[in-house]
Amino acid sequence: MHLNLPFDSAKPVVGEASVEIDKPIADVFSYVGKQFFDNYPKWALEVVDFKPLDGNEVFVGAKAKQIRKDNDVEVESIFAITEFQPQNKLTLEGMDEPYRHRYILESNEEKRPTRLTFRFELMKLEIFMRPFEKLIRYAIEDGAENTVENIKKLIAV
Repeated sequence: MHLNLPFDSAKPVVGEASVEIDKPIADVFSYVGKQFFDNYPKWALEVVDFKPLDGNEVFVGAKAKQIRKDNDVEVESIFAITEFQPQNKLTLEGMDEPYRHRYILESNEEKRPTRLTFRFELMKLEIFMRPFEKLIRYAIEDGAENTVENIKKLIAV
């Protein structure tokens, strides 16, 4: 017997936020992309322990281990850089957890401001968690807003 559920258990839960930063795109990408391993713990305040596993250089395939504190619970995960396009995009994906972070930069011909978009995708949500999808999406969107605002504040200094 085929059971039709009111939701797709394989559908990602996504949150996205954007901000304009009054800096050239090269400066923003340098901070977010090239210096990712140095700066990520500064804007991801929920990260309580962070260690690049392949040195501090950012390249496709580079990995890092993080411990995040979510609702007083420490969650450890390892992620890898899966896309690194200077002045444009940085993507990382969880290796042991199904998530993806994307940092996308846009600007008009190296002029200010630079638009930074952060997108978080929870690639798979366990079926027992699907009834809470709206709450999870709200938390992800709130986290995305905090991420871009934190980056903007740090770059402005």
